[in-house]
Amino acid sequence: MAGIDGLPVRGSGVGTGGNEVQRRGLLLVLGTVAGFLLTVIWSAEFVDQTVGGNVARSILGRDPQTAPLASVAAGTAFAFTSGLAGTLTACNIAVFGTVAPMLGTVNSRAGRAVQALRPLGWLFLGIVVVSAVYGAVVGLVGTSMPQFSEAQTVPGQLSGRSVQSMVTFGVIGLSMFWLGLSALGYTRDPFARSARRFPHGQTVFMGVLVGGFLIGRPYPLFRRLFRDAAESGNPLYGAAAFVLQSVGNVVIIAVLFFLMAYFAGGRLSVWMTARPGRMAAVTAVTLIVAGVFTVLYWDVRLLARREIIPWYPIAPWAA
Repeated sequence: MAGIDGLPVRGSGVGTGGNEVQRRGLLLVLGTVAGFLLTVIWSAEFVDQTVGGNVARSILGRDPQTAPLASVAAGTAFAFTSGLAGTLTACNIAVFGTVAPMLGTVNSRAGRAVQALRPLGWLFLGIVVVSAVYGAVVGLVGTSMPQFSEAQTVPGQLSGRSVQSMVTFGVIGLSMFWLGLSALGYTRDPFARSARRFPHGQTVFMGVLVGGFLIGRPYPLFRRLFRDAAESGNPLYGAAAFVLQSVGNVVIIAVLFFLMAYFAGGRLSVWMTARPGRMAAVTAVTLIVAGVFTVLYWDVRLLARREIIPWYPIAPWAA
């Protein structure tokens, strides 16, 4: 498999013989269990309201839920701020699963930092394209879309917003899980044929998945931005606001990754390449954790919260 940003994964070998088969199975089980446990302990109220709300309030200097969006400038500022505030939302747990294998093997700190910009640039390309297209669509027809609705959820029923979230994150989660299985050698690498001509294809695809978060995101501050863009009737404003929201959403992670590449990238890259298959294992586990978390959290756990299925284990602080 061509790994993130064209890094070799399957070629460096998780392996298919003897103990390696057992190791692959163990990695699959551990990644799946870790993704499931995250859904049990994750508290949307804490990260959305306590963390995200306080961050947005500190930056804006007022309650983000009531801050006026009376101009394009105010709307774009709110877009970026709400993105920053949403860095730790449940959607972004998947972002952490996309950056681990991107560290290069250049010896100098400056060289590693420059090398880190390449995968980040391709990742941002995928994010920006999807965000801009979706924002433009919202600016044109958003008032008739499920995300525009303010209707309260009803136990035992799925609203249009919920269905949109479930479908979107279900597709994103399954895509990440499939890539994780591919890194372990269980499934065919979907980027194998195009790797030579488009070595950055998988990184761009990961950006597309991250940009797709907007299509299903129920995060309160994003929904306020969505309604503002929809009511504006301006596709250019919608595209710009959604791009800023997405960029704000991952910029902190990007900065942390850049700093990690600069200060610790040498030691980490040496560790990643010290044993054949280690990079493949890291890639696989991060993608499997992210994929399992995304599917279970946004589909199965959501059904339990809507009382459509009888039970899903949730920690007391996350209920």
